[in-house]
Amino acid sequence: MTRTIVASATREIIIGFDQPFCVIGERINPTGRKKLAAEMIAGNFDTVIRDALEQAACGATMLDVNAGVTSVNPNETEPGLLVQTLEIVQGLVDLPLSIDSSVTAAIEAALKVAKGRPLVNSVTGEEEKLEAILPLVKKYNVPVVAISNDETGISMDPDVRFAVAKKIVERCADFGIPAHDVVVDPLVMPIGALGDAGRQVFALLRRLREELKVNTTCGLSNISFGLPHRHGINAAFIPMVIGAGMTSAIMNPVRPQEMEAVRGANVLNGTDENCTNWIRTYKDYKPAEGGQVIAAPTQVNAPGEGNGNGGRRRGGREARMARG
Repeated sequence: MTRTIVASATREIIIGFDQPFCVIGERINPTGRKKLAAEMIAGNFDTVIRDALEQAACGATMLDVNAGVTSVNPNETEPGLLVQTLEIVQGLVDLPLSIDSSVTAAIEAALKVAKGRPLVNSVTGEEEKLEAILPLVKKYNVPVVAISNDETGISMDPDVRFAVAKKIVERCADFGIPAHDVVVDPLVMPIGALGDAGRQVFALLRRLREELKVNTTCGLSNISFGLPHRHGINAAFIPMVIGAGMTSAIMNPVRPQEMEAVRGANVLNGTDENCTNWIRTYKDYKPAEGGQVIAAPTQVNAPGEGNGNGGRRRGGREARMARG
């Protein structure tokens, strides 16, 4: 069984087909958040601190950390800022982290100070990126997100995206990186623009699980881009991709509707044994008249909760999507 191990200084999480769905909190990311970007540039990390604590309290399994505040000289500005942000976050929460950057120097700087076993987000199928990132992944013995696009951009053909994923897995093997340390992002397209985007990703996920035997992730909210009431679409999408084989997603854990979908899917998928997490989270849940929730659940991760082992971005992503 494919298992990808990530860890903080004291907590280990397993991403796998037989594990609860891994929720990678997306909020610590200045892309599209001008106020956050301005704060980080000024050395103000109040929002970062609040987002880290809130996402952990709402049940995130991991936190994604991105410091891409500007496209101007990112090789100069991003490494130091990413290290500073990472150190603040890992001092606040006992969750594994995802190092999110398209800047190789920033990834390397962050890996030097990261505690435990973080996830590198990410590498693409571009040969230049493979040659730059994979040696770091091997050197620090960490897992990596593999995004299914290459020098030709993002293909609308799911067979091409599968071929790119296969190429990355094979190139990882060339560097001595096992397939269980590769978490493939098959690239979720907006359903509002591409009517079969859902069916495409479901089919891709099954192939990635059955043929490449790798864990998978995505930028979850990509599916609803451009549509009204996006959280409704996202919440419907979650159990469907989990059923098709997806094992993690970069998403907003602060949204109760979407986290309910994750927890419900874990129950129905058999990865929430005896419904323990569901009961603990919702035992005091009381809907008000007219369907309005008067006691929305708030969850703080208990030791070992969400990892199934008994205790132990969108920034770079959006930039890559735009280039495609």
